[in-house]
Amino acid sequence: MRHLIGGALLAMMILPFDVSPADAGPISSACRKSDREAATRRMCNCLQSVANGELSRSDQKLAASFFKDPHKAQEIRQSDRRSHEKFWLRYKDYGQTAAALCSQHS
Repeated sequence: MRHLIGGALLAMMILPFDVSPADAGPISSACRKSDREAATRRMCNCLQSVANGELSRSDQKLAASFFKDPHKAQEIRQSDRRSHEKFWLRYKDYGQTAAALCSQHS
């Protein structure tokens, strides 16, 4: 819940502004390169804005890799490595916040 409130405040401050391609982060870039129908510029920018508040840069790079290789997400989720477990908990929180804040951008 703390992440949702923090993410909501972050989104209210950031989302009204368009992210230029030069400012795009790894999630926004991967999202735009994907062949997903819902991957609009606004949606990808929203996902990146939430990621900026919820995930470290290294977490963002790992999460961005899931756009190209969705199976990698399953591998990370099922991994026995403690670092993967911690990442997955952060990624899950990010996903919930992004779903709540970005759903209107599809």
